[in-house]
Amino acid sequence: MWREIWTSYGGRIAGVSVGFILGLLYFIVGFWDMLFFGLLLWIGYAIGKMKDEQRGPVFPWQRMLEWLTERWRPFK
Repeated sequence: MWREIWTSYGGRIAGVSVGFILGLLYFIVGFWDMLFFGLLLWIGYAIGKMKDEQRGPVFPWQRMLEWLTERWRPFK
């Protein structure tokens, strides 16, 4: 029974749960703290999604290092 409810209404249940938790967070700590928490949550989700999809590193360090050494090569 619970599995049927979850498969039918899982997104709605998760959305209401997150909304409820964020609403409590708003009442407890304030708007800007809640907004910052939401930003951190979104960043974590985006990084996790990239890892799940195996798109490579979040920040291309090697490419950035090559660009910096080419750009600021002493005495070209």
